[in-house]
Amino acid sequence: MAKLYFKYGAMGSSKSAQALITKFNYEELGMSVWLIKPSIDTRDGADVIRSRIGLEAKANVITPEMDIAVQYAEAGRHDVIIADEAQFFTPAQIDQLRTLVDEEDLPVLCFGLRTDFLTHFFPGAQRLMELADSLTEIKTVCACGRKATVNARIDENGKIVTEGGQILLGGNDSYIAMCHQCWKKKIREQQAIRN
Repeated sequence: MAKLYFKYGAMGSSKSAQALITKFNYEELGMSVWLIKPSIDTRDGADVIRSRIGLEAKANVITPEMDIAVQYAEAGRHDVIIADEAQFFTPAQIDQLRTLVDEEDLPVLCFGLRTDFLTHFFPGAQRLMELADSLTEIKTVCACGRKATVNARIDENGKIVTEGGQILLGGNDSYIAMCHQCWKKKIREQQAIRN
């Protein structure tokens, strides 16, 4: 019986690498994979998923107004759907993925962030947390050694950013995975310097 999976983690936890390794594993077994990503993720090219360790693959791009179930039907039959950066899909698109699991008996594996730089849910991630049959945290560590849970946004001077829009595409130059304790401590230190 197929399931909807959400594999989430902080920045730098190897989510894209794991998505691409999973794709390889299915294909090695002779199965067909429909690899998708949201159109907002253009860091490595409009239709490319690339991990920091160098793995990459072409992906089908899904815009916010697209119905994923319709796109899947047009793409032809596949044995599995793998979605990277799934937090950027709309809640309605997560519902469409859920429908594909239920009505097509199709496994759907979603990889992405759970929360933004202020520790708030992304709408797509929240819907995945509500609907997924399986939730798996992909862990990474803070510089202090504790588990990193915060995607701390940093400016060009390495200072923690505490305001701005929810979405700012970037990598190690824009985000650091931190534990909540270190994140709050660094924000307090920055505020003390300003006052």
